[in-house]
Amino acid sequence: MAKCSRCQQRKAKRRCPGLRNDLCPLCCGLLREKEVTCPPTCRFLAEHKPYQEKRILEKKQAAPARAGRRQDDFLKDERIAWLALNIEAPLKEIGERNPSFTDAEAILALEYAKEKLAKGRSILLIPGEDRKPGNEVGEAIFQSVENCKYEGNVILTAAAESYKSEEKVRCLDRLILAAKTWARENYTGRAYIDHLREQFAQIAEMSRTSKVITPR
Repeated sequence: MAKCSRCQQRKAKRRCPGLRNDLCPLCCGLLREKEVTCPPTCRFLAEHKPYQEKRILEKKQAAPARAGRRQDDFLKDERIAWLALNIEAPLKEIGERNPSFTDAEAILALEYAKEKLAKGRSILLIPGEDRKPGNEVGEAIFQSVENCKYEGNVILTAAAESYKSEEKVRCLDRLILAAKTWARENYTGRAYIDHLREQFAQIAEMSRTSKVITPR
């Protein structure tokens, strides 16, 4: 049996109609629809394309889960978790008051607060910025972030600890990622908002049975 026309090492077991030459199974898979324009009549393409499409879908579905695990590691820090609760509290409150408030609006509000915080670190003034439309919920989040201080869980403590600007922006980044993960591309829904309501309900239940401080 002749050797593969590409690698010249393995046995050429497949006839490639795109190259009009013989390939080994490995090179066929490596070249398929990448370096070779495979005709739809190719039986190897027909056999393996569904498997490749399944692998691509599995990778896309796994990406949000991996991203969620990364952001969870950051939010497990007690100081950052307290900041995150203060950021999400306004979203939970408006989600309860307004049944039409969507995940898309929540994400836009978080992004508004992040952008405003990031601009606060620069002295550059962009013409026309003051004329941009505001975001009422985003402004509430921004004010909550700016006023948030970590007081710890001890009775006798020093002055409340402030957060660095970098911590605030990074926390908002993680919450935006979490919101998009919960929304699962259905941004007109309320999966993230419902998650927040459930999360705060659990915290409230814990506060009744133990000394847990919740955001005001």
